Amino acid sequence: MDLVPALEEPLKKVLGPATAKVMAEHLGLHTVGDLLHHYPRRYEERGQLTHLADLPMDEHVTVVAMVADARLHTFASARAPRGKGQRLEVTITDGSGRLQLVFFGNGVHKPHKELLPGTRAMFSGKVSVFNRRLQLAHPAYELLRGDSEETVESWAGALIPLYPATAKLESWKIGKAIQTVLPRAQEAVDPLPPGLREGRGLVTLPEALLKIHRPHTKADVEDARSRLKWDEAFVLQVALARRRHADAQLPAVARRPRPDGLLTAFDARLPFTLTEGQQKVSKEIFDDLATEHPMHRLLQGEVGSGKTMVALRAMLATVDAGGQAAMLAPTEVLAQQHHRSVVEMMGELAEGGMLGGAEHATKVVLLTGSMGMAGRRQAMLDLATGEAGIVIGTHALIEDKVQFHDLGLVVVDEQHRFGVEQRDALRGKGKQPPHLLVMTATPIPRTVAMTVFGDLETSVLDQLPAGRSPIASHVVPAADKPHFLSRAWERVREEVENGHQAYVVCPRIGDEEDDPKKSGKKKSPEDEAEKRPPLAVLDVADQLAKGPLQGLRVEVLHGRMHPDDKDAVMRRFAAGDTDVLVATTVIEVGVNVPNATAMVIMDADRFGVSQLHQLRGRVGRGSAPGLCLLVTEMPEASAARQRLNAVASTLDGFELSRIDLEQRREGDVLGQAQSGARTSLRVLAVIEDEEVIAEAREEATRVVSADPELTEFPGLRVALDALLDEEREQYLEKG
Repeated sequence: MDLVPALEEPLKKVLGPATAKVMAEHLGLHTVGDLLHHYPRRYEERGQLTHLADLPMDEHVTVVAMVADARLHTFASARAPRGKGQRLEVTITDGSGRLQLVFFGNGVHKPHKELLPGTRAMFSGKVSVFNRRLQLAHPAYELLRGDSEETVESWAGALIPLYPATAKLESWKIGKAIQTVLPRAQEAVDPLPPGLREGRGLVTLPEALLKIHRPHTKADVEDARSRLKWDEAFVLQVALARRRHADAQLPAVARRPRPDGLLTAFDARLPFTLTEGQQKVSKEIFDDLATEHPMHRLLQGEVGSGKTMVALRAMLATVDAGGQAAMLAPTEVLAQQHHRSVVEMMGELAEGGMLGGAEHATKVVLLTGSMGMAGRRQAMLDLATGEAGIVIGTHALIEDKVQFHDLGLVVVDEQHRFGVEQRDALRGKGKQPPHLLVMTATPIPRTVAMTVFGDLETSVLDQLPAGRSPIASHVVPAADKPHFLSRAWERVREEVENGHQAYVVCPRIGDEEDDPKKSGKKKSPEDEAEKRPPLAVLDVADQLAKGPLQGLRVEVLHGRMHPDDKDAVMRRFAAGDTDVLVATTVIEVGVNVPNATAMVIMDADRFGVSQLHQLRGRVGRGSAPGLCLLVTEMPEASAARQRLNAVASTLDGFELSRIDLEQRREGDVLGQAQSGARTSLRVLAVIEDEEVIAEAREEATRVVSADPELTEFPGLRVALDALLDEEREQYLEKG
């Protein structure tokens, strides 16, 4: 395989160290292959290029024109008081209109020598207005010398690719570098099996690279993109299919609950019947637990759809079958919360080994980092002896010292907060790999689930349990209509007078130093609202207690409080001793206080769509209707306001996650381990390309089951190795 090194050659050998350094630092491009996969963001048609008559304001443009005249002025200024300041004004024309270019200070010397009247060049910069005339200040330019027609042709063809660029490296310099390495595209090894490529009528990889960087027609671009989308989808799905295949080869202990054991006793205690959805999903889980391969299942559901109940029944089934179950929560507040609600739901069934415990009872222990030594030691002893059937904890569960008697099931809450090492460390504590159930409270569109959690089977809970109340959500435009905000606080008082409680959520805690360096020089109304530091819990709580909520019992809760204090605050709130809890997003998941009916989210525009949906799910958990008020200072036309309107208009988390994705694209979804350009999806859009992803998954599964080691597909193996450099491997694991 001598062909691979052509694309693995470092850019500094090909382009020179200076350019290569900028490409590596600013664009994350290191090899010829990386550069070939740096695709154009869009294409300009050459006709569009040359019309100076209709330049758009504030946009970055590239024009081909001729210098009409150039004048150097000197002037006095604060920096150059003796009239030594220099300004070069150059007028360019392309026949359709004229445009002024300006250069200042030391930047005038080179253009003064080069931009002589009659010179043709390509200019690129941002269009602004000065003295009511359009101008480009300090544009980058590229002279078109004797063979100018030729240069413009080679540059332009019919479509000029515009690349994702940086201030240090203009699009055309990237384009030039790509032209230098483009001949090597012929040596690209094709990852798609020939049968698949031909069956779907896709062009070869070298041809796709050529067409995406040097298209002659729009059809060329389409051909290239549909081929490159398949590469991304297929290679990713093969990676996931191989993980599924490898996991399916592992042995696990089948866990079948006893017919009249703990689970039966628990179900008999329940004061309500499970929803159809809960019963269906429980059956899927029990079927998986009964097999001799480890279950890998993703349980996703609407906020408040009863995921915890489904997970708890799976844990009880495992205990019935002689194993132990561990639930891993992302924060101490949440671990304590889960522990409390599990013990409450189980009643005497959670009092194994104690007086008054039921006959099938087991022990439910809590293990977190901040527990006292004695409590910790006892919990660890209960786990090692098997006395405790269920343990709920934070990362503390993963420490080497923690040993299990027979770990059968791991439930991970809010998967995206756990790295692979942690998931594996916990799975490594079983004598054989335990079954794994991952819960996520952010509903994920099917295709994203297939791309991100592709190694997990998915169960969806989309029904809300009976007795849940609808939540009314409204946007409160504090800047446009200040009286709406006053009304919001009145609504909170009304809820409290009716015997209910309320949350007020803020983006910051308020005891951190404000960073003066972070204030930008922006001036639009949106930026003005953005410039103010986000509202903070400590300030807001203080203002509310002295102002609109005077006389009510207001408390604060945030992540930097001592765990005991946090727990005490939560207990007081749950018991109804606090009227209003002013908190950060620590209440985002799992907090369950049915009497809390109202939530006011300050600076709501600083939160993501799914986060707002999560937060809102903390109210309306009882029989009284919930109210969620999204307070913002963003102007009506802003994207942030549209996002908030979307949240206010629907309670369907799956719909919201689609909106969220369409706005953010998938960079954020595909894991935090993506280091810049190299590992993110470039042409595949998870929502738009649903069909490609679904088909690629089927093809990948077929290829992997026939040839798990991919011995027949050397090109695919090379592409996989490139995708699964270490960082990517971890991202896949993190899900």
